[in-house]
Amino acid sequence: MTQALILLLVLLAGMGLSVEAGLLGPLGEEVGHLWATLGIFSVGAALLSVGLVFGRPRLRMLFAQPRWQLLGGIIGPIYVITLTLATPRIGVGLTMVGILCGQVAASLLIDHYGWLGSTREPVDRYRLGALVAILAALWLIH
Repeated sequence: MTQALILLLVLLAGMGLSVEAGLLGPLGEEVGHLWATLGIFSVGAALLSVGLVFGRPRLRMLFAQPRWQLLGGIIGPIYVITLTLATPRIGVGLTMVGILCGQVAASLLIDHYGWLGSTREPVDRYRLGALVAILAALWLIH
């Protein structure tokens, strides 16, 4: 896959997260934030299960990996619960820019120090400038 195609896919996924936030807010208000989160994850699990049925079984390999690599299973629901709580109160725009700000800040640290097995990519003035621009966007959209 070319880098441009991957970037387009990432941009579309980001747009999907904003749509998800817009859907989760009202759903959480109607059925409860934890129930909305469970519902979203249940639909996702059902879709993934279809793919796993037709894929090669790798469950044994999954649990042979270091346990810390499975922390995303905890982080994912926390993220979705946060969306369901924040979106109805502060709006999709502010919620997503706040999340983006946190993502970029954490990503810069992870890349800079090579944490979680990532390739070390030192924070330079351009990357720091990008974070400052996102902080400015957060301030402006607020």
